[in-house]
Amino acid sequence: MKRVFLIIGAPGSGKTTYAEIIAKKHSDKIVHYSTGELLRKEVEKGTPLGAIIASYIDEGKLVPLEIVMDTIINAIKNSDKDIILIDGFPRSVEQMKAFDEILKKNPDIKLEAVIEVVVSEETAKERVLGRGRGADDKEEVFENRMKVYLDPLPEIEKFYEQKGLLIKVDGEKSIEEVVKEIEKIIFSKIKEQ
Repeated sequence: MKRVFLIIGAPGSGKTTYAEIIAKKHSDKIVHYSTGELLRKEVEKGTPLGAIIASYIDEGKLVPLEIVMDTIINAIKNSDKDIILIDGFPRSVEQMKAFDEILKKNPDIKLEAVIEVVVSEETAKERVLGRGRGADDKEEVFENRMKVYLDPLPEIEKFYEQKGLLIKVDGEKSIEEVVKEIEKIIFSKIKEQ
């Protein structure tokens, strides 16, 4: 049984960092996939698919649904660990619904929780514009990414809240505190089984 934890949050909320730290610390049983990372790896391979993905990422737009879903499901199914953290997903209501459909058809994959790392827009902007990573550090690209994140958020929150899966974490705290809180959520869910 693959047990999945989705970690969502604004650009700059630290979701990838927290997931990486936790997966490294518990590498015997936890693996982490960043949606962005999975897609960027495809771009680096220089494949035709990679070129399509790159054209969306460069403009801060969402990569088409089919591509994202295939990438994520392949990563989950081929994972050598049973506890899987995926950050930056779902980013749209369509992705959320498509993932829900996939879960219904795959009883061997269980969504344990959707952890939302909450930060203010000021904090997110400060962190993203301060990290000097290239194309996505421009202010208008940040604004676009923020809008892409915020627009579907109320519907995503409501959907997972109704399923009893949404847990919010204060992303303004120190890295250590946030990591501890997320670990606590993960391990309490796993012990429930």
